Amino acid sequence: MYLYVVARDYGFAPNPFFGVCTLATCKPGIRKGASIGDYVIGTGRVPNRWRMVYWMRVEEATTYDEYWVDMRYRRKRPCFCGSLKQAYGDNIYRRQVPSGEWLQAASHHSFPDGKPNPVNVVHDTQVSRVLIGREFGYWGGTGPEIPEDLRGMCAVRGYRCNFAESKKARFLDWILTQDHHGCVGSPMDW
Repeated sequence: MYLYVVARDYGFAPNPFFGVCTLATCKPGIRKGASIGDYVIGTGRVPNRWRMVYWMRVEEATTYDEYWVDMRYRRKRPCFCGSLKQAYGDNIYRRQVPSGEWLQAASHHSFPDGKPNPVNVVHDTQVSRVLIGREFGYWGGTGPEIPEDLRGMCAVRGYRCNFAESKKARFLDWILTQDHHGCVGSPMDW
C-alpha cells in the first residue's frame, strides 16, 4: 500500500476517466515500486488534508510505449478540442524510433504552446511504467474524511509504504466500505 498527498489535482495524475484509473506521470517511486495487487491512495492537501482524493488497486502495469499503442487507452491521450476529461489525458509519452528519444504529446505537462517541457520529461520518464486499475474510487476534493486513527499513516511529503499489517488491513477495510466506486467527483483544481 502506497499513500501520498495529491498536491495538484486536475485529473491528470491520477487520471480517473473512461472507466479506468491510471498513474502515468509524477510519483516515479510509486510507479517503480508498486506491484500488481497493491493499493495506491492519494490524500488531499490543505484544506482537504484529511480527505481521500482517490484509491486504486493496481491491476496492470505497462511501459509508456505499450500504453501509447494500446487501443484500450487511446482515449487517455490528451485532446484540447474536447472536454476537460479529454484535455487532461495522461497518455503522453512514447519513444521516437530509432533514436529512442522521449516524445511528449501536447498536454498538462508540456509548455502552453504544446512544446515538450524537458523538466517534466526527465522527471516522468525516469520510470517508464504506468499503473492501471479498474477497481478504484475517485472523489477529487469531495472525498470521504479519513478516520482519526488512520491519519498517522498519511504522508506529508513524498509517499509512505511501510506499514504494520494490522494498520494496512484497517485502512483497506475502511476504503472498501465506502459507498462509491469509480469516478464519482471532479478534480479539486477544476
